Amino acid sequence: LLAAALLALRPPAPAAAQEPATRAAPATPFAALVERLSEPGGYFDTDNLISNEASYLHVVGALERYGVRGGVYIGVGPDQNFSYIARVRPELAIIVDIRRDNLLEQLLFRALFDLATDRMEYLGLLLGRPVPARRDPRQPIADIVAYLDRTPMSRDAFEAAAARIRARLRAYGVPLSAKDLETIHRFHTAFAQAGLDLRFESFGRASQPYYPTLRDLVLARDLDGRLAGYLASDDAFRVVRALERSGRVVPVVGDLAGERALSAIAAFLKERGLAVSAYYVSNVEFYLAREGKLEAFVENVKRLPRAPRAVLIRSVFRRPLPQTVPGFASTQLLQPLDSLVAAWDAGRIRGYGDLITAGVLGPR
Repeated sequence: LLAAALLALRPPAPAAAQEPATRAAPATPFAALVERLSEPGGYFDTDNLISNEASYLHVVGALERYGVRGGVYIGVGPDQNFSYIARVRPELAIIVDIRRDNLLEQLLFRALFDLATDRMEYLGLLLGRPVPARRDPRQPIADIVAYLDRTPMSRDAFEAAAARIRARLRAYGVPLSAKDLETIHRFHTAFAQAGLDLRFESFGRASQPYYPTLRDLVLARDLDGRLAGYLASDDAFRVVRALERSGRVVPVVGDLAGERALSAIAAFLKERGLAVSAYYVSNVEFYLAREGKLEAFVENVKRLPRAPRAVLIRSVFRRPLPQTVPGFASTQLLQPLDSLVAAWDAGRIRGYGDLITAGVLGPR
């Protein structure tokens, strides 16, 4: 894995040779890869600090039964990706989002994984809560949540964590402006002030009652009743932490239907002999369909090298489907990527409604 990581993160010589002579080379292989794969950022009207998909773990059992393992994971959004990564255990994870703010939040998460030795410390640093010096890394997540719920934010703990995070950010080599650093600090402040009550928010739209809190997401269960998030066990946490610490969770600014980022990712993976095993798109397809960009999205999927059992994970909101669990406003769907491509090429997908029903795996 170490050899694969070094190979995956080494910037190719031809691309480096094409850099303008007046431009400094990226400070680290990680920063070089972020730069190579990213495109100019766009706008979306949410803060997206945490997910609004209460159903996000409902596909975990299906991922395991379908045999999705290893390879490359691609996903969008904040830390719900980590729970899928903990299950798939990829060699490399690439988090793509049209908002540069998501890249900044992913850098915050990487710093936390670098600094924390266990789940309690990770959440304590994120939420600005002091944690006991002596901790059992196998402590049940419910006990960790209960401790954090009864422990108020400490200004001293928050400021100490913020200073350590700033120091770690410099080590990654990704160019960050003063505004970028202010944004990362604002995100960190939002987590600390709201604690486990933090919710997803949209700009100019009212918060919906079905949006889960951070607490809900941390304590979420899969369809088999298991606590299945990346913070549910020490083992799952360590899978993600190992990838983060070796620079193998790469944040990228990109449009899933754009002309540059996904093409660059596809080219990079083909160079390295890597294939996508899981592609999590949340409900981005809904917005792409509304903008007439589904064809461009599927063409980008076609460019990606795909493992034989590669799947797409999507979320659908407020539409009753066979996979919908009563009481949930969102539904998670799992679809083989080859099935998506075949349905599109056969003309069976004419719009969003066809997209979320053609070739999708069953409820379990």
